[in-house]
Amino acid sequence: MTATQTPGALPSPSLDFRVTPVDRLLTPAALREEIPMSPAAGQTVLGGRYGVTQVLSGEDDRLVVVAGPCSIHDPRAALTYAERLSDLARQVSGSLEVVMRVYMEKPRTRLGWKGLISDPHLDGSHDLNSGLRLARSLMVDILETGLPIGCEFLDPLTPRYFSDAVSWGSIGARTVQSQVHRQLTSGLSMPVGIKNATSGHVEDAVDAIVAASKGHVFPGINDEGVASVVATSGNPECHVVLRGGSTAPNYGPSDVAGALELLGNAGLPRRLFIDASHGNSGKDHERQPHVAADIARRIAGGETGIAGIMLESFLTGGRQDLVLGRTERLAYGQSVTDACVDWEQTTRTVEELAEAVEAGRSLRAGAESTPAPAEADLPSPLPALA
Repeated sequence: MTATQTPGALPSPSLDFRVTPVDRLLTPAALREEIPMSPAAGQTVLGGRYGVTQVLSGEDDRLVVVAGPCSIHDPRAALTYAERLSDLARQVSGSLEVVMRVYMEKPRTRLGWKGLISDPHLDGSHDLNSGLRLARSLMVDILETGLPIGCEFLDPLTPRYFSDAVSWGSIGARTVQSQVHRQLTSGLSMPVGIKNATSGHVEDAVDAIVAASKGHVFPGINDEGVASVVATSGNPECHVVLRGGSTAPNYGPSDVAGALELLGNAGLPRRLFIDASHGNSGKDHERQPHVAADIARRIAGGETGIAGIMLESFLTGGRQDLVLGRTERLAYGQSVTDACVDWEQTTRTVEELAEAVEAGRSLRAGAESTPAPAEADLPSPLPALA
């Protein structure tokens, strides 16, 4: 019972007695003015969006690789990782479009640390204004390395604050059925990967792609933070991300073929991404390289339809527990959420994927250059059976 209630009385219907007073949130326009992007950073965003879109359309035969920590908790370590990944990306740019995974919001099955925006000090204080500033500042710094950014959109309001810095977006397995997130995706200005549900069902993701491709009208906020009617035109650059399910992985040839058929039957492009982590690795980070190696082998052998792959990686492999308010205990460059592969393994995996793309190109070039046999060179028909 609260101090405003009398014994036996029902609470006032206008009283939010389960909501505590909160601070005023800064506006999207104010944050962008406070932390602007340079023209070079803006070109990195646009270049990344164009590159991913071209790969998805099939006009670019490269492979998209989205690599980075499960979630960002230490901006300094994330920037060190970004600098290394940017150098690697330049080395393989002829074969791969590399995008850094920069996840600032973390969905939780039950409870837990919800990401840098929600709790930037890692102490349970939930200083959202500082979280938004820290997130945008880090994104701008990463873009200055020349590396495009990918992130998952979780809260429907936060994209207003940083979506202009994002080249590839994601809708997670827990929100794939959410009407709110389908509407949100319909207005995003970048390609968006939509993961299959945690059950492994791909149909939910296909439904979400169809819904997000159309225009919607829904309540939201404008750049000044004012409640507004948002009208969107639809996002034609959404695609499935196979991330495995609770009972089995779904990155194999038959799984990919089945997902491509579902997409084709819905009138959608037959191209998709594969997440090497989560259900496809059985949540074992040491399995990710095996998943990636299998995909690389198939790409080198001519398999089509796979446009991208996702990797969870960081400077140090594995994961560590986060004790709120005790950040001095944390090892530098190691995930506090899902376990990641280390930098050395990341390098080997990325190089292996680049070699697979080159091998696939050579295979196609050889097939195209082989002339059709002349009529005289055709084998004689078998004699008729007596």
